Amino acid sequence: MKVKESVKRSLWKGLLLVFVAALTLAATSLIQYYFSRKGLEEEASKRAETQLRASRNKIMDVINQAEAALRNSVWIAQWSLDYPDSLPSVCERIVRDNPVIIGSTCALVPGYLRNLPLYSPYVCRDGDTLSFRSLATGEYDYPSKEWFVKPREVNGDYWSEPYVDTGGGDMVMTTYSVPIRDKEGKIAAILTGDISLDWLTDLIENIKVYPHAYSMMISRTGRFLVSQMKDFVIQDTVEEVAGQIVDDSDFSRLTQAMLAGESGSIQTDYNGDKSYVFYAPVERTGWSMCVIIPENDIYGSIRRIERMVRLLQIVGLLMLTLIIISLVRSQINYRKLDENKERMEGELRIARNIQMSMVPKVFPPFPERHDLDLSAVIIPAREVGGDLYDFFIREEKLFFSVGDVSGKGVPASLVMAVTRSIFRSVSSREDSPGRILTSMNESLSEMNDLNMFVTFFCGVLDLEGGHLTYCNAGHNPPFILTDSIKALPVVPNLPLGIQPGMNFVEQKTVLRHDDALFLYTDGLTEAENAEHEQFGEMRVKVALRGRKSAEAHLSTIEGRVSEFVGEAPQSDDLTMLFIHYLGTGGGNPHHLTLHNDIKQLSLLPGFIENVAEEVGLDSGQTASLNLALEEAVTNVIMYAYPEGTDGLVDIDAHVGEGNLSFVISDGGKAFDPTAKGEVDVSATVEQRQIGGLGIHLIRQIMDGVSYERKEDKNYLILTKKI
Repeated sequence: MKVKESVKRSLWKGLLLVFVAALTLAATSLIQYYFSRKGLEEEASKRAETQLRASRNKIMDVINQAEAALRNSVWIAQWSLDYPDSLPSVCERIVRDNPVIIGSTCALVPGYLRNLPLYSPYVCRDGDTLSFRSLATGEYDYPSKEWFVKPREVNGDYWSEPYVDTGGGDMVMTTYSVPIRDKEGKIAAILTGDISLDWLTDLIENIKVYPHAYSMMISRTGRFLVSQMKDFVIQDTVEEVAGQIVDDSDFSRLTQAMLAGESGSIQTDYNGDKSYVFYAPVERTGWSMCVIIPENDIYGSIRRIERMVRLLQIVGLLMLTLIIISLVRSQINYRKLDENKERMEGELRIARNIQMSMVPKVFPPFPERHDLDLSAVIIPAREVGGDLYDFFIREEKLFFSVGDVSGKGVPASLVMAVTRSIFRSVSSREDSPGRILTSMNESLSEMNDLNMFVTFFCGVLDLEGGHLTYCNAGHNPPFILTDSIKALPVVPNLPLGIQPGMNFVEQKTVLRHDDALFLYTDGLTEAENAEHEQFGEMRVKVALRGRKSAEAHLSTIEGRVSEFVGEAPQSDDLTMLFIHYLGTGGGNPHHLTLHNDIKQLSLLPGFIENVAEEVGLDSGQTASLNLALEEAVTNVIMYAYPEGTDGLVDIDAHVGEGNLSFVISDGGKAFDPTAKGEVDVSATVEQRQIGGLGIHLIRQIMDGVSYERKEDKNYLILTKKI
């Protein structure tokens, strides 16, 4: 009963939500339509203004060319007043040199020359040729023409009203007139340049702001210069035809503004359609042009979109209603799913506790030991993960490992548990990391039905001597902390579980007192922040700087990672193991381990000085010891190991029974330097055989030199009586 009431309440809430959503969508649509309409209107205004400005610039370019041509010819026309026969050549030059001018005349003021009452030579371009004629005829009567009368009235240059010229250019044209004054300053003639208006028609009609937009140009008297209604051009004024093309009284305001040389816009009815008219003047000519844009051109697209949006809103509301009904019907099922989810989360928490119980988690793990500081942590990305670490001590050797199972979640956690169990089982009876990984790989390859693999690092640390034997199976190289922080050199063996029958190559190094190892999984270096930047190895090295406890090191790194990642979700499991070695190295306080690198010889003098100081040798004896040991160690570094192979040289000093002994041991090829016979130092260089001087020098300094080979190692013992 309670469930049914709950369902009814949810249904009514859902229907109320649909109603509120409908109101919200309607209000949103109205607001969006208002601002979209406003934006389209602004866009139309900018487009029209841009087109008008561009067209006006083109017109003014022609106007400027014509004016410049005539003004540059005024002086020669003034000079030609005394030689009237040269006036035709002035007009010819104007037409020939200026493509925008199709005709020119220099018309004398009647009576200026007694022998020539009327004189007006006219040059006109006819195709590619120039034709000459006279305008001083009774039929043409040039003294009555506007282009002749107005410049004299305004006492300056003048653009005539466009007209259809007959007897002159025989076309629709406008004329630019410039007065020519004689030496006394009187107007003696009018110099003209005719411009055909055919190009103007093409220019104005090509203003295509919108598909159905119209363009129009009127003269200073309101006469049509360009119009889509060809019958009105030149013949009528806008006032005469206003009633035929508009039904709106605003049109009279438009014509008044255009005739007054103003610019702007107005909304009116044009040919029965609501339209926007944008207008602008053409300077110096008195002309004005406009663009008429039907309202549907501007708002047609948004109206179509609005209808489509409304249709989609209705469909969306219907779908929302159906979804709400479906959600209400599924409410009971969701509650059951929530219960199942809670049960699964509880089971996963139990699984995580079981998984965490499989790895050591009490730190410090060996509180009774003072030669080892160790700490580890696993931070799974999910409730359970595929990372693992393990360690234990057997026969004064620390066995430790870190692994990362491919994948995440429950499958990875199961493989992790199996891997850890196999490691414990094999390492309980086997000391070699290479053989441990070989045995583990065989077991994991046999049961790998899910094609999952494990990257794994295994190490065995001799706590008495500091000798570390390790083997890497495709895992991240650990960092080794000595005098510097660097990656431990590793052989790139394949991960475990990929292919049976693999042999895993193990490697060796030595940890001295206060050296440390830091092992980790790629969840550390590949931890990403919100910008998908990875934490990286360099930040790990910075976090490892300074000497502190193992637990403090891990706490520092964990804090740095958390600060770096921020709010970004954890993408992978994160496991860290820190091993701080505090032993003395074999129980012998006078022990030195060098790599087979000639640069390592720089560590030898300090070691010898410490030993010599303890037994009370003077500086001369110390220098002799240093010379002998340097010769012996150099011989091992140069010849004991194959070129390119990393090998170790151990040097141990022992004091007892009045003797100081140095034992130099290495795992290289067998070589007995004492087998070399005595060198005849009295022989000449040509007679002496190559080699033997080094062991000769050692024999001269030391009181005893012996060699033995045991357990695949070379031992050279140098003894000095003290």
